[in-house]
Amino acid sequence: MSLEKAVEAFAGFMVLLSVVLTHFLHPAFVWLTVFVGANLFQQSFTGFCPAAIALRKVFQLQSGGW
Repeated sequence: MSLEKAVEAFAGFMVLLSVVLTHFLHPAFVWLTVFVGANLFQQSFTGFCPAAIALRKVFQLQSGGW
């Protein structure tokens, strides 16, 4: 799996998790969704993504390619 695909999968998982937490635990978890969305938005302009750095270190993924 490429680093880009791993970041997309992680972001999707975090959004779904935040929706479940918001529904079942507390409405304030909606801010997790806002944080993930804002992070994806800023990453599209700056190229800086903390999740990519963490995934690269933990799973030793390489960017680019399939």
